[in-house]
Amino acid sequence: MSRILPKFDAYTVYARLFPAIIAAAPAIALAWAVIAGRELRPVQAIAGTALAVLLMVFADVARRRGKAIEPSLIEQMGGLPSVTMLRHGDQTLDAATKARMYSFLAGKLGEAAPTPEEELATPEAADAFYARCGNWLRENTRNKKKFDILFNENVTYGYRRNLFALKWPALILNVLIVIGCAGSIWIRQGTLDLLPVFVIAFLHASYLALFSTKAAVTEAAVTYARQLLLSAESPHLQKQGAAAKPRSVKKQPSNQQSVPRRGESA
Repeated sequence: MSRILPKFDAYTVYARLFPAIIAAAPAIALAWAVIAGRELRPVQAIAGTALAVLLMVFADVARRRGKAIEPSLIEQMGGLPSVTMLRHGDQTLDAATKARMYSFLAGKLGEAAPTPEEELATPEAADAFYARCGNWLRENTRNKKKFDILFNENVTYGYRRNLFALKWPALILNVLIVIGCAGSIWIRQGTLDLLPVFVIAFLHASYLALFSTKAAVTEAAVTYARQLLLSAESPHLQKQGAAAKPRSVKKQPSNQQSVPRRGESA
């Protein structure tokens, strides 16, 4: 089985695959209840072959749904948090910290950071500069070992965003499964073998309703953006900006003649 399963990285597993599995939990419970106690060998053979494809499909669906709702979420937040936090009027980061960020990132981008007056006069140009700062930071903090806290915050945001994107399809799936189970119990005159599915569907719907919210996604986005901007003060990035010292060249004494190399004239 290990040869069949694809190798997923941590982000794919926690931020893409887990939301898809959670969203499909009632259907998984129903499938298990239906096939429990039956001969599973042929089913296991087919499932083992198709499992890799299904896992990849689930992860891709979660990612696509999350990306689809992201623009509207950013608009409702008033802009990308990594951009809004760099604005002079934003109070998330103190002025001294932002001043150091402006100096460092402006040097990396090779352009001057906007002043408060310039930001007020041309807010679109200022936000474009802040967006370039965020892009530079994302590209230069991809090392998961050096920036493990930032990576974990990104995983949390991806998980919450993708699960929120699957919330309503999952709740609709809950309703359909509950109706189907109720009809099955009624037809079979009160057989309660599907009762665990009811319990799972109830707990599943409660979790989605209470915890998979827009506020939870916004909180994760803000936390990730703050950590992204604070990475500008990381020693790993600061070392990148340190210029290499030129090597000193040893000078020969003036009273000593240099020996000519072979093929050269003295």
